Amino acid sequence: MSLQIKNLTKVYGPQQALKGVSFELRAGEIVGFLGPNGAGKSTTMKIATCFIPPTAGTVTVGGHDVVDDPMGVKRITGYLPEHNPLYLDLFVHEYLRFAGKLYGLAGKQLTRRVSEMVAVCGLTLEQNKRIEALSRGYRQRVGLAQALLHDPQVLILDEPTSGLDPNQLVEVRKLIKDISRQKTVIFSTHIMQEVEALCDRVIVINKGQIVADDTLSNLLRKTSGGQILVIEFEREIAIENLAIIPGVLGVQHEGQGTYRLRASPTTDIRPALFRMAADKHLALVGLRQEESSLESVFHDLTGAAPVEH
Repeated sequence: MSLQIKNLTKVYGPQQALKGVSFELRAGEIVGFLGPNGAGKSTTMKIATCFIPPTAGTVTVGGHDVVDDPMGVKRITGYLPEHNPLYLDLFVHEYLRFAGKLYGLAGKQLTRRVSEMVAVCGLTLEQNKRIEALSRGYRQRVGLAQALLHDPQVLILDEPTSGLDPNQLVEVRKLIKDISRQKTVIFSTHIMQEVEALCDRVIVINKGQIVADDTLSNLLRKTSGGQILVIEFEREIAIENLAIIPGVLGVQHEGQGTYRLRASPTTDIRPALFRMAADKHLALVGLRQEESSLESVFHDLTGAAPVEH
């Protein structure tokens, strides 16, 4: 296995950030690592890249243990943190040469790898600019280039497209797809379209525990047996008015008079919804049924404040 995590636990004082996390990544996989803020994604990645130690459990990368052999892990791992740390006063090519030397590259090998990564990451026209002069998208490209300089087996990317505009997002997404063909990649993101475009497998973490680990197609299939309806009223209403309708399994308030309902696959709840709205003199301004999507799976798995009964 390229990355193997067993019973990983991390405790910060009174807070247990990770609670027995376990999963494995096989060579050549591209895996999306999803979860709400504070779920434990970045903590897991920092432990896997030897930036912080685990409290308990084991993490091995390419057979190297993060506690017993951190240098062995770093030699075969490329890491782009959530907040891309760059020396803004350096030129792009200058920074990449500096990073390459830290990886142990030198001479012709260093020159060749810097040139290759400049080309692969689309930095040819920017390589003689100071990093401070680059856009957010190009700074992310520089971060990816440094993560790839030493030709790592495993690539760990923490929200690599965070803060990018739509054009930059498409460019960086294509770049990740291109460079990951011969590597094992795990990346965290809040953008569901990223996972749907890049990944075949999804791992979902919530409150420090893995709540799903499956292929994208299987996760979508597991939720396709139910119905998701989004209903919008002219004003806010009491959630209980919706929760008591026969066939409604859960209600989530989306804000501004909008509610997301999870309903039994065998019950058409729309007539009851219209009757309830009429009886209570509520103006219903919208009703639509959602197709099963990764976003709905994410909501269901992470329990984003649904009301169950």
